[in-house]
Amino acid sequence: MSARYADGSLPESATWSLERHLEACTPCATTVSRAVGATGVATAVLAEIRGSVLLAIAEAEAHEAAGAAHHPSPSPNRRLGRALWAAGPALRGPWVVALLLVCAAAAGLAYGAGFDGARPLLLAFAPVLPLAGVALSYGPHADPMYEISATTPSGGLRLLLTRTAAVLGVSLPLLTAVGAFLPGPPGIPGAAAWLLPALALVLGALALGSYVGCRTATGIVAAGWTFAVLLPVFSVSGDGGGDSGGDGRTLPVTALAEQLAQYLSGVSVQGGWAVAAALCAGVLALRRHSFDFSPGSGRGLRFDRLENP
Repeated sequence: MSARYADGSLPESATWSLERHLEACTPCATTVSRAVGATGVATAVLAEIRGSVLLAIAEAEAHEAAGAAHHPSPSPNRRLGRALWAAGPALRGPWVVALLLVCAAAAGLAYGAGFDGARPLLLAFAPVLPLAGVALSYGPHADPMYEISATTPSGGLRLLLTRTAAVLGVSLPLLTAVGAFLPGPPGIPGAAAWLLPALALVLGALALGSYVGCRTATGIVAAGWTFAVLLPVFSVSGDGGGDSGGDGRTLPVTALAEQLAQYLSGVSVQGGWAVAAALCAGVLALRRHSFDFSPGSGRGLRFDRLENP
């Protein structure tokens, strides 16, 4: 079949099937390339094509150089549009609105309703908000141009990390500032104590996403953090242990502050989160190719193997 393909005697339908197969089969592509080179028929044609391509590239570069000298740089609005596209759908969708509503609700509860548990609640749910932003930033469910952007040189893990950085760049300073502005009960961790755990959770979600997908992984990590924080609080409050509030029951705010202190306060705790973040980053680096979109990865076109007659 290789010889018939090289001399042009192979039927059109078989030629098309063979060329599709060669896109995914390196050994067969090498065999066909050697057969074509041995005939010598395609040498002159390939040389002419190569010369035409090089000439077109030189003309395009000269045209771009001439155009750059006469045209101004892109407008600020165009640059802003590119930055918003790189930031991802989460920063252009309801996630930012939800983030602002959470911050406004926390401030309203603290200073409008006099609720002293606004800051503990914000610290409890703050690590979940960046995870939601990451889930809404990447994947076919979030980006209608996912398949196109994922196949570009800047797609895959690079695009995912860019959008994750944009989500963290918006959520971390905003939530930390609001947390510092809110009053809290004694023993509550500092407003910035959740930053390193949040980074570890995001990296863990990305590493897990290389196996199960970004949206599923962020949901699993967010649910795990929420249950780990809230279940002990409700358990202690329901058993009536801890500080008494006159009726022998522990106040949920106090229990929540104590639980957050166990997860966020202390050098050893923060060191543990740093080690977890480093390990998750290492797994993500090892699994970086799992985010690539290519025909051979099972997420694109699949090619059937052909048998040579």
